[in-house]
Amino acid sequence: MSENPLKIMYFSPVASDHAHDEIFADMARDNKLPGTEVHVTSLPASEGNFSHIEFRSYEAMVTRGIIRAARQAAREGFDGFVIGCFYDTALHDAREVSGEMIVTAPCQSSCEIASTLANRFGVIVGRRKWVHQMSATVREHGHEHRLSGFYHVELGVTEFQQDHAETERRLIEAGRKAVEEDFAEALILGCTMEVGFNRELGRQLGVPVIDPSIAALKRAEYAAILKRQCGLVPSRKWSCEAPPEHEMASIGGFDQGEAFGSRVVVAASGESTIRNAA
Repeated sequence: MSENPLKIMYFSPVASDHAHDEIFADMARDNKLPGTEVHVTSLPASEGNFSHIEFRSYEAMVTRGIIRAARQAAREGFDGFVIGCFYDTALHDAREVSGEMIVTAPCQSSCEIASTLANRFGVIVGRRKWVHQMSATVREHGHEHRLSGFYHVELGVTEFQQDHAETERRLIEAGRKAVEEDFAEALILGCTMEVGFNRELGRQLGVPVIDPSIAALKRAEYAAILKRQCGLVPSRKWSCEAPPEHEMASIGGFDQGEAFGSRVVVAASGESTIRNAA
């Protein structure tokens, strides 16, 4: 494999917030392989001051920013690009314009990992509102037959990190229902902001608990290794066909302006620096 470090970008489709960015920089530092460089980035303020994208209308608004970020990451030579939302927002759209760069997202990555650990898994989500859309995403990825159910804890995206003891209590309660009543053999945390709770839940519930932000990062990292070592380059044929560059240039909006609102770089050594902070 090349002596150059693997480069993975973890892109949060919300506006820059340094506390938010540092949560995911810490996640990357704790879980990446030695020799992998991770850039944690966010949506620029020019795309809207989003603190979450729980609503489909919010998702629609940030899709352009995700596409622009994916194009810029590919230009910068990143091996992998992670869309940091469990809705897997704009996953297929970003892949179209990403060239030979790997593009992953949390729901798809988590379900793939869960399917290698167990025959049946449950997903703990923040609010009932999310279930309809997430059910469709799990179905699209081909894992509906493995799903024991969705278990909501009535916490919004921005609330998971406010009171850790209360969040953990609710997650354990939902997890017990999934495992003891619906016989789930593994659990997925259905929001990237549930980062940091998987190990204690796994200890308490006795089943593997998958953190979706870690899952997406590791799937991107693994796919990037396969691309380098085994020549498994993403296809851009048929349904993955990219739009013609001349059409995108004529339409406008794909490349203009800043693609990122902030950037925390976790170097291959594990040290981190802030660049281009908004």
